[in-house]
Amino acid sequence: MPSSTTSSTSSIDFLPRIEYLSAGGNRNSAAADWSVHSKYLAYGADQNIALWCPLSEQKSGLVALLPGHNAKVTALRFAYPSTSDNTEFIISGDAEGHVRIISFADEADDNDERPCIADVKAHDGTVNTIACLEQSAIFVTGGADALIKIWKRRPDGLDLVHTITTKPKFIPLSLSIGWFNGSKTNDATFIAAAGTRNDIQLYSAENLLTEKPVIKHCATLAGHEGWIRSLALTLDTDDGYTLASASADKYIRLWKFSERESAPNSAVSREPDSGMHLTTLAPKLQTVECSDSKYTVTFEALLLGHEDWVYSAAWSTNPGQKQLLTASADGSLAIWEADSVSGVWYSASRLGEISGQKGATTATGSSGGFWTGLWSPDGTHVTCLGRTGSWRLWAYDSESQYWTQKHAVSGHTGPVNDVAWPSDGSYILSTSSDQTTRLHAEWKRGTKRTWHEFARPQIHGYDLNCVSSIHPTQFVSGADEKLLRVFDEPKAIASMLQRLCKIEAPNRESLPETAAIPVLGLSNKAEADERNNGAAGEEEIEGAMNGTTVNFDELMTPPTEDMLSRHTLFPEYEKLYGHGYEISTSSASRSFNLLATACKASSLDHAVIRLYDTVTWQELKPPLPAHTLTVTSLSWGFYPDNYLLSVGRDRQWSVFEQDPDGKEWKLKQSMPKAHTRMILDCCWSPVGGHPFFVTAGRDKVIKIWQRPCLDETAEFSLTSEIRHKAAVTAVDLICDFSEENSILAVGEEDGTVSFHLIETEDPGQVIRTVELPRHLSPSKAVTRLAWRKNWAHSGGFNITDGVQLAVASADSSLRVFNIDIRALIYSWIKKRTTLMAEES
Repeated sequence: MPSSTTSSTSSIDFLPRIEYLSAGGNRNSAAADWSVHSKYLAYGADQNIALWCPLSEQKSGLVALLPGHNAKVTALRFAYPSTSDNTEFIISGDAEGHVRIISFADEADDNDERPCIADVKAHDGTVNTIACLEQSAIFVTGGADALIKIWKRRPDGLDLVHTITTKPKFIPLSLSIGWFNGSKTNDATFIAAAGTRNDIQLYSAENLLTEKPVIKHCATLAGHEGWIRSLALTLDTDDGYTLASASADKYIRLWKFSERESAPNSAVSREPDSGMHLTTLAPKLQTVECSDSKYTVTFEALLLGHEDWVYSAAWSTNPGQKQLLTASADGSLAIWEADSVSGVWYSASRLGEISGQKGATTATGSSGGFWTGLWSPDGTHVTCLGRTGSWRLWAYDSESQYWTQKHAVSGHTGPVNDVAWPSDGSYILSTSSDQTTRLHAEWKRGTKRTWHEFARPQIHGYDLNCVSSIHPTQFVSGADEKLLRVFDEPKAIASMLQRLCKIEAPNRESLPETAAIPVLGLSNKAEADERNNGAAGEEEIEGAMNGTTVNFDELMTPPTEDMLSRHTLFPEYEKLYGHGYEISTSSASRSFNLLATACKASSLDHAVIRLYDTVTWQELKPPLPAHTLTVTSLSWGFYPDNYLLSVGRDRQWSVFEQDPDGKEWKLKQSMPKAHTRMILDCCWSPVGGHPFFVTAGRDKVIKIWQRPCLDETAEFSLTSEIRHKAAVTAVDLICDFSEENSILAVGEEDGTVSFHLIETEDPGQVIRTVELPRHLSPSKAVTRLAWRKNWAHSGGFNITDGVQLAVASADSSLRVFNIDIRALIYSWIKKRTTLMAEES
């Protein structure tokens, strides 16, 4: 009888170290903020909050992904600490209307869990915007329910102070809040609100800290001709304010809040003697006031220069530097400032795409517009988020007076569906529903190593479902289309990886030069081939030649987003035909001479497995029938790899075996109804000569199947079951360095990642189960787990360094953890020895 085990986790006495985090930003202009206190930049990454230190030399890339929301993060702001409290807070809202407050202490380690002090249902619909009152516990939110709500933060919760119903009704997209008279000691504030109308509503608010707050509508600022996407408020030297409003009409307007009245209320005046009406250019005055305070509001300037919607506006926080940063859908950032003599506002700098690149699709590298722009706390850097989910960062050089682009963070913007290590374990390939395949590697300089995205080999027109590495310079991907595509690494990328990552590419001279996507095409074309093809159109060749403008030999740092999105494509080598529906999974054999593939299917005819020779790329016929529904996962046996395991939605697994002459593959054994619900993943024993494999299903059960080691004719039988609390979506096995123990990594539908320690010779008994801390795990389903197997057996590998585990998730994140396998095993041995000593 097989043993049955319910997964119960023990306390973690080994530290899983985060090696790498990657997640793209949400396309919401209000879902990012750069703290002037802690210097962290936080942004919404699906339903997580990503933390990044752009100016830190010690912390490279993302330092944490904070879970907690159950929907996409749509608004985020730092609440700065008051003079008596050094604790900072992150206030965030999501697409389901929830608002959360996270305590953000400076002394906390990046791996520590950040405590949540409040989580409330704030709006009936998306939270679009959040604005915090400086050095106060007051903040305001605006939602898709056309309501503006004023809140007060408590040490252990949140209180609703007042709700403003917008009249005339509009959906707030941006809010700003400030103190009257620039003073933070009274209880009088004003609120500016704008959104799905072409005007700005001004409210005064007083007695907010009492039980009877007084809120009233004071003025309407008209002038824009489209929705207003962003408001930015800055304190002037005269205790007044300047409000910037960015609109879909392509313009930015500046409004002056002043305590003194300096112009008449009407733009038309009468000359007393002549009786004539004289039209003046004096601006119309508006006022916002409370019981003992008043501001006069006038239109100050109209800023023209963007060619598309303006998504965000932000003032520099550097004292004495009144500069405005705007981000637009035209793919540019503009920095505006007033002339010191005339006071006329002008565009001092313009960053982003040049006009010759506008109109290009994102497949050929166009940013697709910038969704938000932010200043660094010291005003020396600016950053922006593009359509691809990646950030761009510029630093200002005071000597040359130029802005220089630096490498920043990047990541997928859709579920990461698959990851793969090459045969030498030198980098990671990840593929996603955001229609891109990305290459991540370690940047090595001296003793320092940090992970970065180094190439974007595939920018496709279909959602990508699977990726398999054939050898270090070639991979295959499958998407929501009937064919698979084979890609070769270009010579320029191989040289860059060799120089920056110390990754040697065999036969580098035979690699293609570079690649580009031709107009209206889906295939990455090698540029050398295009130039030699006399039939190619001039326009097509010109588009392909765009990729040669970057000299990778001179690159001394990881590539920037402009380079990644335009110049790091891999040329397509081959297309693999045969399947009738969208590709569901693929797997390369351990010797990398065969590729097994499957597609989505609802019948026996299409639920077949097709094998391809990776040398000739010819299909090995006939296809392998066994399943009746979609094959969800494929796995090859270890040493020798003459076993192929498949699992599917029809709840069965099948093992195929190669003939002794190696000419044909046949079904060895199948197990109908192996699980009570669909089987989602499978993997083989990591040690040759120990024939067992693991299957995992939606029925929340992991099953281990084994046959006798010396009897190759025997069938596989169930030896143990491990029950989990959620559907098990991903599994992968690795052995320790003695090969006596195996570690089974398990990913679940709720994002939980755990490890089961089993004996390689007798996998029926689970020795120990350890769960990754929940705040380090994904917030959605784990889609794929992949150990960095090959490096664990390389000659120069130090076992004290641990082994890397790549974790792909539906929350758009890719995570690489360093797991200290030796500590995991020896801590169990120590505990067992202690128990035995106590019993004796």
